[in-house]
Amino acid sequence: MMKENIALITGASRGIGAATAKLLAQQNLHIIVHYHKNKVAALTVVKHIIEHGGSAQAIQADISQPSDIVNLFNQIDQINGKLTMLVNNAGILFQQSTIENLSAERINKVLSTNVTGSILCCKEAVKRMAIKYGGKGGSIVNVSSAASRLGAPGEYIDYAASKGAIDTLTTGLSLEVAEQGIRVNGVRPGLIYTEIHADGGEPNRVDRLSNNIPMKRGGQPEEVAQAIVWLLSEKASYVTGSHIDLAGGK
Repeated sequence: MMKENIALITGASRGIGAATAKLLAQQNLHIIVHYHKNKVAALTVVKHIIEHGGSAQAIQADISQPSDIVNLFNQIDQINGKLTMLVNNAGILFQQSTIENLSAERINKVLSTNVTGSILCCKEAVKRMAIKYGGKGGSIVNVSSAASRLGAPGEYIDYAASKGAIDTLTTGLSLEVAEQGIRVNGVRPGLIYTEIHADGGEPNRVDRLSNNIPMKRGGQPEEVAQAIVWLLSEKASYVTGSHIDLAGGK
């Protein structure tokens, strides 16, 4: 039997998304483990959740494609329950590069997933959560990055710019939907041990830069997940429009 409340975590097959899905599953929710390409990894997360007494399923979608997003939410509508939580975690970055080598194609790929995709997921979630549409409210957490503050110079300023947009989205949307019973907050992880660094061409990037962090270490996905789960919960019932930095003091 499906749980009454449904939580969608985008990009939940690995890293922060997977850690959040596993932790959130302990709260009597039905977890949607969204993935783009890695079905095996997504099903592994689902298996972990079910083995630990939770409820979950995996759904594929390319967040850069608006039609995929609509289809994702339509599939969620078929489940016996109400969507009350969304974590916009799906994001991409490419090979480390200075601005001279950034192409319009690369920039647009980053923005279409990280920005447009997140905004459209918020749109679909609000249509299901807002009181005026018969929803019972809800909570959205947008996963930004410390790069939105620091700029990621010489590495990926396109990614950093996309996360700056996510911070603005969090602020604006939180004000727009506050009266509809929906809270919107953001987290800004710093150097976290996830696979995304390999996407940028440097799997050991956290180790290289950890000495620049005041706490002298990189963070774990589970440490970010704890903040996300708190923001989603009723324990944070008076928190909206806030950004939590999880960057070891940097």
